[in-house]
Amino acid sequence: MTASLEHYRAPWWLPGGNAQTIWPALFSAPRADAMPAYERERWDTPDGDFVDVDHLPAPARSVPDGAPWLVLFHGLESSSASRYAVAFALAARTRGWRFCVPHFRGCSGEPNRMPRSYHSGDHEEVGWILRRLRERAGAPLLAAGVSLGGNALLRSVEEAGDGAGAVVRAVAAVSAPLDLAAAGAAIDRGFNRLVYARMFLRSMTPRALQTLRRHPGLFDRERLLAARTLRAFDDCFTAPLHGFAGVEDYWRRASAKPHLAAIRVPTLVLNARNDPFVPGWSLPTRDQVGPHVTLWQPEEGGHVGFASGAFPGHVHAMPAAVCDWLAAAA
Repeated sequence: MTASLEHYRAPWWLPGGNAQTIWPALFSAPRADAMPAYERERWDTPDGDFVDVDHLPAPARSVPDGAPWLVLFHGLESSSASRYAVAFALAARTRGWRFCVPHFRGCSGEPNRMPRSYHSGDHEEVGWILRRLRERAGAPLLAAGVSLGGNALLRSVEEAGDGAGAVVRAVAAVSAPLDLAAAGAAIDRGFNRLVYARMFLRSMTPRALQTLRRHPGLFDRERLLAARTLRAFDDCFTAPLHGFAGVEDYWRRASAKPHLAAIRVPTLVLNARNDPFVPGWSLPTRDQVGPHVTLWQPEEGGHVGFASGAFPGHVHAMPAAVCDWLAAAA
């Protein structure tokens, strides 16, 4: 029977959306001896750049016939080393699945070559990665995306329409900012701006400046240095680098929410209603999505949190539930 987080409740010792976001990200770690040892592969992209893909080595025992291959698209400024990525790797390994994490450009520890980065609506990149994996998988391909990666994954299957089923059997998006304007406004306000926006800008700004040094004149350096919100950063850097007219055009065109009815493969969309980044009022309702989309919107969970168990808790329940759903849907 498939586990579900549709009615998830946080442990009593972890109250509120911010605690349910911050604690799992910092402290709910797997045991050191359970950490996966990834094998890295570099793929050259069609435009002359590269992406690094971290693969979980095949299980020591033979892979069961028809066992799926799970690909995880990470979130903003994240990687295969993130706690949720490790938890997904362990969930896949427990099931005897193959597993990999493609890094968005610049997120694998080495600057990318081209004058571009990555963004929430990067459906062309995600689609290219999925097609390449499907060619070599020899098994059902399942995909999950977390936060920014979840929105980009949804945009990919939305754009693919009826063709998505030839590439991927089922997909899941966890804590995706489906309405980027709503999420951007939320993260740039009050406590969120002081903590989360500042944290993201602390790594995004130096990376953008690195790109500018390699490609002089690409954007306004002083304007970037003055950015104190994600909106300002996206307007100066993310939007123009990826062909958008500005931040409003980027957030509108990259948001997955308006196109959820176009999805033609089994899709799980999981969002906690107390997510500090993704306002509950902005989440889609059942009549805004198509028949292939399942919505889990528990009252609690935070942003990519969903911690479980006695103190200090763990982050295995969410990946386990998502993997169970994907397996059943496929």
